[in-house]
Amino acid sequence: MRDNNVEQALKALKKKMQREGTFREMKRRSFYEKPSEKRARQKAEAVRRARKLARKRAQREGLIAAKPR
Repeated sequence: MRDNNVEQALKALKKKMQREGTFREMKRRSFYEKPSEKRARQKAEAVRRARKLARKRAQREGLIAAKPR
């Protein structure tokens, strides 16, 4: 915390928690999830991760253009 700036520290903490997926995890754990729903969610997350990795790899190799920021 710099210069006792609580707002800035809180903003940094929220940003870090958002990046790590803490909020998503808390929301997901607030209700019971059936085992079949859990498997479906995990499979969808794995597919999403694989697509993201493939997209990044293709961008690195120059097969597709990178999105401008």
